[in-house]
Amino acid sequence: MIEIDFAALARAGLKPAVAQLAAAAQVEEGGELHLVRITEVHRDRVRVHDGRDECPARPLPRLERELADEGDALAVGDWVLAAADAYGQAWVRARVPPLTHLARRDGEGRRRTIVSNVDTALVVMGADGDFSPRRAERYLALAQGSGVAGVVVLTKADLVGEREREERVDELRGRLPRGVDVLAVNATDPATAPRLAPYLGAGETLVMLGSSGAGKSTLTNTLLGASVQATGAVRADDSRGRHTTRARSLFLLPQGGCVIDTPGLRSLRPDVDEQRLAASFDDIDSLAARCRYRNCTHGEEPGCAVRDTVDADRLRNYHRLLRDARRDTMTALERQRQVAGWKARSKSVRAWMKARGRV
Repeated sequence: MIEIDFAALARAGLKPAVAQLAAAAQVEEGGELHLVRITEVHRDRVRVHDGRDECPARPLPRLERELADEGDALAVGDWVLAAADAYGQAWVRARVPPLTHLARRDGEGRRRTIVSNVDTALVVMGADGDFSPRRAERYLALAQGSGVAGVVVLTKADLVGEREREERVDELRGRLPRGVDVLAVNATDPATAPRLAPYLGAGETLVMLGSSGAGKSTLTNTLLGASVQATGAVRADDSRGRHTTRARSLFLLPQGGCVIDTPGLRSLRPDVDEQRLAASFDDIDSLAARCRYRNCTHGEEPGCAVRDTVDADRLRNYHRLLRDARRDTMTALERQRQVAGWKARSKSVRAWMKARGRV
Protein backbone atom coordinates (compact mmCIF):
# COMPACT_ATOMS: atom_id res chain seq x y z
CA MET A 1 0.00 0.00 0.00
CA ILE A 2 1.30 3.46 -0.93
CA GLU A 3 0.31 6.39 1.29
CA ILE A 4 0.24 9.85 -0.31
CA ASP A 5 -0.69 12.81 1.89
CA PHE A 6 -1.16 15.32 -0.92
CA ALA A 7 -2.13 18.24 1.35
CA ALA A 8 1.08 17.94 3.35
CA LEU A 9 3.34 17.03 0.45
CA ALA A 10 2.15 20.02 -1.58
CA ARG A 11 4.37 22.10 0.73
CA ALA A 12 7.31 20.03 -0.50
CA GLY A 13 6.42 20.69 -4.14
CA LEU A 14 4.24 17.70 -4.97
CA LYS A 15 2.42 17.94 -8.30
CA PRO A 16 -0.55 15.80 -9.44
CA ALA A 17 1.57 14.24 -12.21
CA VAL A 18 4.11 12.99 -9.66
CA ALA A 19 1.36 11.66 -7.38
CA GLN A 20 -0.08 9.67 -10.30
CA LEU A 21 3.31 8.17 -11.13
CA ALA A 22 3.84 7.25 -7.48
CA ALA A 23 0.41 5.62 -7.17
CA ALA A 24 1.13 3.49 -10.24
CA ALA A 25 4.58 2.37 -9.04
CA GLN A 26 5.24 -1.35 -8.81
CA VAL A 27 7.23 -2.07 -5.66
CA GLU A 28 8.05 -5.34 -3.93
CA GLU A 29 6.23 -5.92 -0.65
CA GLY A 30 7.96 -4.32 2.28
CA GLY A 31 5.46 -2.68 4.58
CA GLU A 32 3.49 0.50 4.18
CA LEU A 33 5.15 2.84 1.69
CA HIS A 34 5.16 6.61 2.06
CA LEU A 35 5.82 9.15 -0.66
CA VAL A 36 8.57 11.55 0.46
CA ARG A 37 11.00 13.96 -1.18
CA ILE A 38 14.78 13.87 -0.96
CA THR A 39 16.23 17.06 0.51
CA GLU A 40 19.89 16.00 0.84
CA VAL A 41 22.06 13.22 -0.57
CA HIS A 42 25.11 11.90 1.31
CA ARG A 43 27.46 9.01 0.69
CA ASP A 44 25.38 6.23 2.25
CA ARG A 45 22.17 7.96 3.25
CA VAL A 46 19.70 10.67 2.29
CA ARG A 47 17.37 13.01 4.09
CA VAL A 48 13.69 13.02 3.15
CA HIS A 49 10.72 15.29 3.87
CA ASP A 50 7.06 14.27 4.12
CA GLY A 51 5.72 17.84 4.07
CA ARG A 52 5.69 18.05 7.84
CA ASP A 53 8.98 16.63 9.12
CA GLU A 54 12.42 15.70 7.83
CA CYS A 55 14.30 12.51 8.71
CA PRO A 56 17.27 10.41 7.56
CA ALA A 57 16.79 7.37 5.34
CA ARG A 58 18.98 4.79 3.63
CA PRO A 59 18.54 3.70 0.01
CA LEU A 60 18.26 -0.03 -0.63
CA PRO A 61 21.51 -1.31 -2.22
CA ARG A 62 19.41 -2.93 -4.94
CA LEU A 63 17.95 0.47 -5.90
CA GLU A 64 21.38 2.09 -5.99
CA ARG A 65 22.72 -0.69 -8.22
CA GLU A 66 19.78 -0.41 -10.62
CA LEU A 67 20.26 3.34 -10.97
CA ALA A 68 24.03 3.00 -11.36
CA ASP A 69 23.54 0.46 -14.16
CA GLU A 70 21.51 3.16 -15.96
CA GLY A 71 24.22 5.78 -15.38
CA ASP A 72 21.99 7.49 -12.83
CA ALA A 73 21.74 8.09 -9.08
CA LEU A 74 19.39 9.52 -6.49
CA ALA A 75 19.36 13.32 -6.49
CA VAL A 76 18.05 16.15 -4.36
CA GLY A 77 14.49 16.83 -5.48
CA ASP A 78 13.69 13.20 -6.26
CA TRP A 79 10.36 11.78 -5.07
CA VAL A 80 10.82 8.34 -3.55
CA LEU A 81 8.83 5.64 -1.81
CA ALA A 82 10.12 4.79 1.66
CA ALA A 83 9.16 2.35 4.40
CA ALA A 84 10.34 1.87 7.99
CA ASP A 85 11.75 -1.45 9.20
CA ALA A 86 11.11 -3.09 12.58
CA TYR A 87 13.76 -0.88 14.19
CA GLY A 88 12.30 2.37 12.87
CA GLN A 89 14.99 2.84 10.19
CA ALA A 90 13.53 4.39 7.03
CA TRP A 91 14.55 2.73 3.75
CA VAL A 92 14.13 4.17 0.27
CA ARG A 93 12.69 1.33 -1.80
CA ALA A 94 11.92 3.00 -5.14
CA ARG A 95 12.31 6.25 -7.03
CA VAL A 96 9.37 7.86 -8.79
CA PRO A 97 10.40 8.72 -12.39
CA PRO A 98 11.37 12.42 -12.33
CA LEU A 99 9.47 14.93 -14.43
CA THR A 100 12.72 16.85 -15.03
CA HIS A 101 16.29 15.85 -14.35
CA LEU A 102 19.45 17.97 -14.56
CA ALA A 103 22.79 16.25 -15.11
CA ARG A 104 26.26 17.18 -16.31
CA ARG A 105 29.25 15.31 -17.70
CA ASP A 106 32.58 15.21 -15.90
CA GLY A 107 35.99 15.42 -17.57
CA GLU A 108 35.85 11.73 -18.49
CA GLY A 109 32.38 11.95 -19.99
CA ARG A 110 30.57 10.25 -17.10
CA ARG A 111 27.10 11.52 -16.21
CA ARG A 112 26.78 13.28 -12.84
CA THR A 113 23.31 13.96 -11.46
CA ILE A 114 22.58 17.43 -10.11
CA VAL A 115 18.88 17.76 -9.17
CA SER A 116 15.47 16.41 -10.15
CA ASN A 117 11.91 17.72 -10.43
CA VAL A 118 12.64 21.43 -10.72
CA ASP A 119 10.50 23.95 -12.59
CA THR A 120 12.83 26.95 -12.80
CA ALA A 121 16.59 27.36 -12.72
CA LEU A 122 17.88 30.65 -11.34
CA VAL A 123 21.23 31.18 -13.06
CA VAL A 124 22.90 33.33 -10.41
CA MET A 125 25.81 35.50 -11.48
CA GLY A 126 27.48 38.47 -9.83
CA ALA A 127 27.47 41.89 -11.47
CA ASP A 128 31.07 42.23 -10.28
CA GLY A 129 34.06 40.19 -11.49
CA ASP A 130 31.89 37.06 -11.61
CA PHE A 131 30.05 38.40 -14.68
CA SER A 132 30.34 35.96 -17.61
CA PRO A 133 27.75 35.71 -20.40
CA ARG A 134 29.39 32.50 -21.65
CA ARG A 135 28.88 30.81 -18.29
CA ALA A 136 25.27 31.98 -18.19
CA GLU A 137 24.70 30.42 -21.62
CA ARG A 138 26.12 27.10 -20.47
CA TYR A 139 23.89 27.01 -17.39
CA LEU A 140 20.89 27.93 -19.54
CA ALA A 141 21.78 25.09 -21.93
CA LEU A 142 21.82 22.73 -18.95
CA ALA A 143 18.42 23.94 -17.74
CA GLN A 144 16.50 24.53 -20.95
CA GLY A 145 17.92 21.41 -22.55
CA SER A 146 16.32 19.46 -19.71
CA GLY A 147 12.92 21.11 -20.03
CA VAL A 148 13.48 23.58 -17.17
CA ALA A 149 12.78 27.30 -17.53
CA GLY A 150 15.82 29.53 -17.02
CA VAL A 151 16.02 32.95 -15.36
CA VAL A 152 19.27 34.91 -15.05
CA VAL A 153 19.65 36.71 -11.72
CA LEU A 154 22.43 39.28 -11.63
CA THR A 155 23.35 39.66 -7.96
CA LYS A 156 25.50 42.27 -6.19
CA ALA A 157 23.79 44.97 -8.23
CA ASP A 158 24.43 47.30 -5.27
CA LEU A 159 28.21 46.87 -5.63
CA VAL A 160 28.50 48.37 -9.12
CA GLY A 161 27.48 51.72 -10.56
CA GLU A 162 24.09 52.21 -12.15
CA ARG A 163 25.54 52.64 -15.63
CA GLU A 164 27.64 49.47 -15.41
CA ARG A 165 24.67 47.52 -14.06
CA GLU A 166 22.43 48.67 -16.90
CA GLU A 167 25.10 47.88 -19.51
CA ARG A 168 25.47 44.33 -18.22
CA VAL A 169 21.73 43.74 -18.10
CA ASP A 170 21.40 45.08 -21.66
CA GLU A 171 24.28 42.86 -22.82
CA LEU A 172 22.59 39.76 -21.43
CA ARG A 173 19.18 40.66 -22.83
CA GLY A 174 20.66 41.29 -26.25
CA ARG A 175 22.64 38.05 -26.27
CA LEU A 176 20.45 35.46 -24.54
CA PRO A 177 17.38 33.76 -26.11
CA ARG A 178 14.10 35.63 -26.23
CA GLY A 179 11.89 34.93 -23.24
CA VAL A 180 14.74 34.54 -20.73
CA ASP A 181 14.15 36.97 -17.87
CA VAL A 182 17.16 38.94 -16.62
CA LEU A 183 16.92 40.52 -13.17
CA ALA A 184 19.48 42.66 -11.35
CA VAL A 185 19.09 42.39 -7.57
CA ASN A 186 20.73 42.93 -4.21
CA ALA A 187 20.67 39.37 -2.85
CA THR A 188 20.66 40.59 0.76
CA ASP A 189 17.64 42.89 0.32
CA PRO A 190 14.30 41.41 1.53
CA ALA A 191 12.64 43.33 -1.33
CA THR A 192 14.24 40.81 -3.72
CA ALA A 193 11.80 38.05 -2.69
CA PRO A 194 8.71 39.82 -4.15
CA ARG A 195 10.56 40.27 -7.44
CA LEU A 196 11.01 36.50 -7.64
CA ALA A 197 7.42 35.80 -6.53
CA PRO A 198 6.31 34.49 -9.97
CA TYR A 199 8.65 31.52 -9.49
CA LEU A 200 7.85 30.84 -5.81
CA GLY A 201 4.24 29.67 -5.94
CA ALA A 202 2.86 26.57 -4.25
CA GLY A 203 4.15 23.39 -5.86
CA GLU A 204 7.01 25.22 -7.64
CA THR A 205 10.65 24.23 -7.18
CA LEU A 206 13.61 26.50 -7.92
CA VAL A 207 17.24 25.48 -8.22
CA MET A 208 20.12 27.92 -7.73
CA LEU A 209 22.87 27.44 -10.33
CA GLY A 210 26.07 29.44 -10.60
CA SER A 211 29.72 29.68 -9.64
CA SER A 212 31.03 29.85 -6.09
CA GLY A 213 30.66 33.31 -4.62
CA ALA A 214 27.85 34.34 -6.98
CA GLY A 215 25.42 34.77 -4.08
CA LYS A 216 23.31 31.61 -4.35
CA SER A 217 23.28 30.87 -0.63
CA THR A 218 22.76 34.54 0.23
CA LEU A 219 19.76 34.65 -2.09
CA THR A 220 18.47 31.38 -0.59
CA ASN A 221 18.63 32.89 2.89
CA THR A 222 16.78 35.98 1.69
CA LEU A 223 13.97 33.88 0.19
CA LEU A 224 13.76 31.83 3.40
CA GLY A 225 13.78 34.92 5.58
CA ALA A 226 16.44 33.33 7.80
CA SER A 227 20.20 32.65 7.77
CA VAL A 228 20.02 28.92 7.12
CA GLN A 229 22.84 28.54 4.60
CA ALA A 230 26.42 29.52 5.44
CA THR A 231 27.87 32.29 3.30
CA GLY A 232 31.40 33.52 2.82
CA ALA A 233 33.52 36.29 1.34
CA VAL A 234 34.89 36.24 -2.19
CA ARG A 235 38.43 36.81 -3.46
CA ALA A 236 39.18 40.43 -4.25
CA ASP A 237 41.02 39.67 -7.53
CA ASP A 238 38.28 37.72 -9.36
CA SER A 239 35.18 37.89 -7.11
CA ARG A 240 35.09 34.08 -6.87
CA GLY A 241 34.09 32.19 -3.72
CA ARG A 242 35.63 29.30 -1.81
CA HIS A 243 32.86 26.68 -1.98
CA THR A 244 31.13 27.66 1.27
CA THR A 245 28.17 25.48 0.25
CA ARG A 246 29.37 21.87 0.22
CA ALA A 247 26.21 19.95 -0.68
CA ARG A 248 22.88 20.41 -2.44
CA SER A 249 19.97 21.05 -0.10
CA LEU A 250 16.22 21.53 -0.63
CA PHE A 251 14.30 23.97 1.57
CA LEU A 252 10.58 24.64 1.93
CA LEU A 253 9.84 28.33 1.37
CA PRO A 254 7.29 30.38 3.32
CA GLN A 255 5.83 31.46 -0.04
CA GLY A 256 4.73 27.87 -0.69
CA GLY A 257 7.41 26.68 -3.11
CA CYS A 258 10.80 25.03 -2.63
CA VAL A 259 14.35 26.11 -3.37
CA ILE A 260 17.44 23.95 -3.92
CA ASP A 261 20.78 25.55 -3.14
CA THR A 262 23.79 24.01 -4.91
CA PRO A 263 27.59 24.34 -4.64
CA GLY A 264 29.41 26.08 -7.46
CA LEU A 265 30.61 23.76 -10.22
CA ARG A 266 34.30 23.88 -11.11
CA SER A 267 33.46 22.86 -14.67
CA LEU A 268 30.15 22.70 -16.50
CA ARG A 269 29.50 20.35 -19.38
CA PRO A 270 25.71 20.02 -19.79
CA ASP A 271 24.37 16.52 -20.41
CA VAL A 272 22.25 17.47 -23.43
CA ASP A 273 22.06 16.22 -27.01
CA GLU A 274 22.10 18.33 -30.18
CA GLN A 275 18.33 18.66 -30.37
CA ARG A 276 17.96 19.79 -26.75
CA LEU A 277 20.93 22.14 -27.08
CA ALA A 278 19.05 23.97 -29.85
CA ALA A 279 16.36 24.91 -27.29
CA SER A 280 18.73 27.37 -25.60
CA PHE A 281 20.22 28.62 -28.87
CA ASP A 282 16.97 29.04 -30.78
CA ASP A 283 18.24 32.23 -32.43
CA ILE A 284 20.97 30.24 -34.18
CA ASP A 285 18.54 27.49 -35.12
CA SER A 286 16.06 29.93 -36.68
CA LEU A 287 18.69 31.96 -38.55
CA ALA A 288 20.24 28.79 -40.02
CA ALA A 289 17.33 28.53 -42.46
CA ARG A 290 18.53 31.77 -44.08
CA CYS A 291 22.10 30.58 -44.69
CA ARG A 292 23.22 30.19 -48.32
CA TYR A 293 24.13 26.52 -47.85
CA ARG A 294 21.75 23.97 -46.38
CA ASN A 295 24.54 22.17 -44.48
CA CYS A 296 26.20 25.39 -43.29
CA THR A 297 28.35 24.89 -40.18
CA HIS A 298 28.36 28.66 -39.47
CA GLY A 299 32.12 28.64 -39.73
CA GLU A 300 33.82 30.13 -42.80
CA GLU A 301 31.07 29.58 -45.38
CA PRO A 302 30.10 32.68 -47.40
CA GLY A 303 26.56 33.95 -47.01
CA CYS A 304 26.16 32.61 -43.45
CA ALA A 305 23.20 34.41 -41.86
CA VAL A 306 24.13 33.11 -38.40
CA ARG A 307 27.69 34.43 -38.42
CA ASP A 308 26.56 37.80 -39.76
CA THR A 309 23.93 38.25 -37.01
CA VAL A 310 24.80 36.32 -33.84
CA ASP A 311 27.38 37.61 -31.34
CA ALA A 312 30.73 36.01 -32.26
CA ASP A 313 31.49 34.89 -28.71
CA ARG A 314 28.01 33.36 -28.35
CA LEU A 315 28.55 31.44 -31.61
CA ARG A 316 31.92 30.12 -30.38
CA ASN A 317 30.27 29.00 -27.15
CA TYR A 318 27.56 27.21 -29.15
CA HIS A 319 30.13 25.38 -31.29
CA ARG A 320 31.98 24.21 -28.19
CA LEU A 321 28.79 22.93 -26.56
CA LEU A 322 27.81 21.24 -29.84
CA ARG A 323 31.16 19.40 -29.98
CA ASP A 324 30.66 18.23 -26.40
CA ALA A 325 27.11 17.04 -27.14
CA ARG A 326 28.23 15.08 -30.21
CA ARG A 327 31.12 13.48 -28.34
CA ASP A 328 28.84 12.41 -25.49
CA THR A 329 26.46 10.61 -27.87
CA MET A 330 29.23 8.66 -29.62
CA THR A 331 29.61 4.94 -29.06
CA ALA A 332 32.94 3.57 -27.82
CA LEU A 333 33.72 2.33 -31.35
CA GLU A 334 32.96 5.74 -32.86
CA ARG A 335 35.28 7.40 -30.34
CA GLN A 336 38.05 4.95 -31.23
CA ARG A 337 37.60 5.74 -34.92
CA GLN A 338 37.68 9.45 -34.19
CA VAL A 339 40.92 9.15 -32.20
CA ALA A 340 42.42 6.97 -34.94
CA GLY A 341 41.51 9.64 -37.50
CA TRP A 342 43.17 12.35 -35.42
CA LYS A 343 46.33 10.24 -35.08
CA ALA A 344 46.42 9.54 -38.82
CA ARG A 345 46.06 13.23 -39.70
CA SER A 346 48.72 14.19 -37.16
CA LYS A 347 51.08 11.56 -38.55
CA SER A 348 50.57 12.77 -42.14
CA VAL A 349 51.23 16.39 -41.11
CA ARG A 350 54.49 15.40 -39.36
CA ALA A 351 55.57 13.41 -42.43
CA TRP A 352 54.80 16.38 -44.71
CA MET A 353 56.78 18.76 -42.52
CA LYS A 354 59.72 16.31 -42.31
CA ALA A 355 59.81 15.91 -46.07
CA ARG A 356 60.22 19.66 -46.41
CA GLY A 357 62.89 19.88 -43.73
CA ARG A 358 60.69 21.76 -41.23
CA VAL A 359 61.26 19.40 -38.31
